[in-house]
Amino acid sequence: MKVIAIEEHFTTTEHVDALRSLINRVNSGSTDAMDECNISFEARWVLPAKPPADDGGIMEKLLDVEGRRINVMDEAGIDMQVLSIMSPGVQAFDGETATILAKSINEKLAKIIERNPNRYAGLATIAPQDPKTAAEELERAILELGLKGACIHSHTKGEYLDDRKYWTIFAAAEKLAAPIYLHPRMPSPLMVRPYLTYPCLATGMWGFAAEVSLHAMRLICSGLFDEFPGLKIILGHFGEALPFWLWRLDNRWQRNLFGMQLKKKPADYVRDNFVVTTSGMFHHPSLQCAYSTLSADRILFAVDYPFESCSDAVKFIKSSPISENEKESICRKNAEHLLKL
Repeated sequence: MKVIAIEEHFTTTEHVDALRSLINRVNSGSTDAMDECNISFEARWVLPAKPPADDGGIMEKLLDVEGRRINVMDEAGIDMQVLSIMSPGVQAFDGETATILAKSINEKLAKIIERNPNRYAGLATIAPQDPKTAAEELERAILELGLKGACIHSHTKGEYLDDRKYWTIFAAAEKLAAPIYLHPRMPSPLMVRPYLTYPCLATGMWGFAAEVSLHAMRLICSGLFDEFPGLKIILGHFGEALPFWLWRLDNRWQRNLFGMQLKKKPADYVRDNFVVTTSGMFHHPSLQCAYSTLSADRILFAVDYPFESCSDAVKFIKSSPISENEKESICRKNAEHLLKL
């Protein structure tokens, strides 16, 4: 059975250097960046003087795309990775810097894929700071560079994509039939403070899911999918808990306590406009929840490499209590259809 993993991260030396420069400015108090409360923690992998205790060579793995990584894929039984830039992408930078970096990252990614067409595909990096230019870069990345969608790391300097100034990006994505992976990052500056008493809560333990599920619900409540019904959004970690909440979302919406005007119920948008991945959630009960609420056709295999283990992810899906046909849909068919692989 062919296995395609669709949330697998990389970076470039240029991206790392830019993050280090930004972190140094934030730490010295010489920038008023909105991300000053979380950028250092989010991008801690790039800080050579303070690697996390459990680092495990993360930065080396993020930079090494055409070396040891392929051996790791082979050992685990993964045929293809869909690559995307590590969090926080380019969204912590000023608009001009972010736009230049995004174009460079996309061009380097396209060259990696060109050299390894059977092992890699890619999601474009775009800079929402300049929505019109971001939409143009998405079009270039899809039509000229051969990338398969885009990865956006949730909020951009505390702003969310339900703001209509960003909808030109979604218009381009729908026109191109290019899905957008809404990837986690720490909660926005206005949300993050209660998490920081226990910093582990701000990232993968809790904050990532809270941040991205909120972002997804903002998109639904804004009417985005009524305007762009063909738009597809990818959520990791089995949908950042949204499958668990579907009944209650509709129950509260039907009471219409706040006059929200939508053409469909919230759960319908989750089922019609979202797909979810297994990234970083190798837990059979979680799979069963997503499977029973969304169906196997709305689930895609992912690892979240190098932050998670490829072998653990493959063992998880192959041992799951679903049919072999459904496993094949999750591991291969759904990704091939959605990303036109």
